[in-house]
Amino acid sequence: IAMDAMPGVSRVVLKKGKAQIFVTGNPMVFSGAIDRIIGRPPPKTGDLVLVTNGAEEPIAWGVYNAVSMFRVRVLQTQDEAARDPHSNFDIEKLIETRLSGALALRKALGLPSSETNVYRLVNSEGDRQLLFYSRLSGLVVDVFDKHIVVASSAAWVEKYKTNIEETLKRLVGTKLLTWRPSVELLKEEGFECVIESEERPEEVHVLENGIAYQVSLGGQKTGFYVDQRDNRLALRSFCKDKTILDLCCYTGAFALNAAITGASRVIGVDSSKSAIDLADANISLNNIDPQVITFEKADIVQYMKAALSKGETWDVVVLDPPKLAPSRKFLEKAAIKYRNLNAMAMQLTKPGGLLMTCSCSGAVAQSQNFLSIIQEAARAAGRKAALLRVSGAGPDHPIDLAYPEGSYLTNCLLRVI
Repeated sequence: IAMDAMPGVSRVVLKKGKAQIFVTGNPMVFSGAIDRIIGRPPPKTGDLVLVTNGAEEPIAWGVYNAVSMFRVRVLQTQDEAARDPHSNFDIEKLIETRLSGALALRKALGLPSSETNVYRLVNSEGDRQLLFYSRLSGLVVDVFDKHIVVASSAAWVEKYKTNIEETLKRLVGTKLLTWRPSVELLKEEGFECVIESEERPEEVHVLENGIAYQVSLGGQKTGFYVDQRDNRLALRSFCKDKTILDLCCYTGAFALNAAITGASRVIGVDSSKSAIDLADANISLNNIDPQVITFEKADIVQYMKAALSKGETWDVVVLDPPKLAPSRKFLEKAAIKYRNLNAMAMQLTKPGGLLMTCSCSGAVAQSQNFLSIIQEAARAAGRKAALLRVSGAGPDHPIDLAYPEGSYLTNCLLRVI
């Protein structure tokens, strides 16, 4: 990257010793890492800037934000610019290159396929592959067959919304796209969202590992938890002739995987009526015997307490609660909630049975304390647990090793005795 080739572009000079993590690929330049900014007038939110080390040697370029704690989101390192000079300081070309790279990676992973047409196309900071450059910080894209759902959490993504939409539609080959801005995160970026009232298909049908789902594009996250695909598939191997309890079942994906592989009885529980309605629809959609699987609207804590009072137990219990620790400051309270939930779930698991327990809190994943919390839960429940399997999100949710903060999902399979 030649500084003299970029007239009018401000330089963000990092403090001494702060440059190396960005050279190796961390895309988030916090305000505390910046020593000074060279440029008059100073850069505004959305402006492209050159990032340099303390000696003012260029190491990367990215998008500036005057108010966010993420002061610069790096889009291309010097090494990447050398490999792809055509995208150097050209965001529209970069979007084209990165989205094409993301699509190429998913095709290499076998997505979509005849069995699965719902998957993640762009995983924000995680998509950084040697052959498939696709990292786009603040942008998440899920594909639901011929429908695209975009989750935006960065001001620069909103600025280039039209370009991103047009490129996605062309590459995926569809005109159906729903844009879902993350309002609270965008506020932290200094961007006030105007939610447009636009027509969108409220419900679509998708296929995952051969199971059909009715999905609401206005539902949680982008409408469907595509990150648990491989974990749902793993559940199938030990459900035959077993009783299954699926807690926080949402639209029933874990429960449905259990039912189609020969479980004797499956119960799914969730507090959302709209989720339960979709789960019920998914029973019919897959021609599953309603005597085998049922869904119930209930608070899971109250449900578990009632089940414990009646002495009920299950061969396999799945516990997949919502994010309990949105940030590090909530870790202590979240740990107590996870411990209490898991203690009750273990008490509902038959001796020798299996518990698949999950955390989707990034703060918990990064603290690496989830297994300790589960061990505390086992002690509280008067049970012992052996770890059989630990997993995260599927391979269409890559994590850049230079940015481990992108890790969030932990899925643990335990034998409870």
